[in-house]
Amino acid sequence: MDDSQLITACKKQNRNAQKALYELYAPKMMAVCLRYCQDNETARDVLHDGFLQVFTQIGSYSGKGSFEGWLRKIFVNLALENYRQEKKRFNFLNDYGKDNSDFWDTPEDDSLEVGDIPRQELLNIIREMPEGYRTVFNLVIFEDIPHKEIGAMLGITENASRSQYFRAKTFLQKKVQSMLKKKYI
Repeated sequence: MDDSQLITACKKQNRNAQKALYELYAPKMMAVCLRYCQDNETARDVLHDGFLQVFTQIGSYSGKGSFEGWLRKIFVNLALENYRQEKKRFNFLNDYGKDNSDFWDTPEDDSLEVGDIPRQELLNIIREMPEGYRTVFNLVIFEDIPHKEIGAMLGITENASRSQYFRAKTFLQKKVQSMLKKKYI
């Protein structure tokens, strides 16, 4: 069954099609959730909520544009909503600054790699970042969203977004340099 047949069957609330859609896209959407959530349990909760939303809103998918892009938007928005709720509780974003030049000038989709450091290790480093850094970093690198939009999405200023991004890059650079030193010593 191709995507269009699967989507049509899901719009008719066919449980087998919903299961097939879940099995097809859950690994990719879990990767999205893991980039934004602090831990695996929260990521699984967002994944679950995301698919519930997908199955209730699939009728609104018009067939224009990428279905995977439509899915990704749902999961990113849910992860950001989770982040905003956590932010209210813990007030993670409270520092401002100015941005320096980009560490990575353009997003490379999901193909992260720096030198001899494998992609999975880089993703683990990103998950170690403080939540504010990680959220802004992910939105810039993986979603290619400008700082002005990120600020509006997160309820912060554009400069706060730039500051969080700069700090995230600094965090990542230090961790990568440390890993490379250990590897070559």
